Amino acid sequence: MKILAISKLLPGVELERLQPFFKSEAEHAWRNYECGIFRELYMIGDRRGAVIILECSDTEEAKAIMGELPLVKEKLIDFDYIPLTPFIPFTSLFGK
Repeated sequence: MKILAISKLLPGVELERLQPFFKSEAEHAWRNYECGIFRELYMIGDRRGAVIILECSDTEEAKAIMGELPLVKEKLIDFDYIPLTPFIPFTSLFGK
């Protein structure tokens, strides 16, 4: 299942506090990308933040994986999780 994870800065956290963790955060992201868990990574275009599409069995697995990221462990950022499913309306339009 694909899970969309959208980052959010936790209340009261200044951006400067994130800087020391960027390299280790990128290393974790790269490892997850190499093993096929992180399928796509993007920066949000109109504000600070990232969007990650994960390949996981469910949202709980995605939360556990994201919980290992240094910025999440340090309680500097968190993510909103959205499970993605196939676009069902095609069936009603085109039949089986």
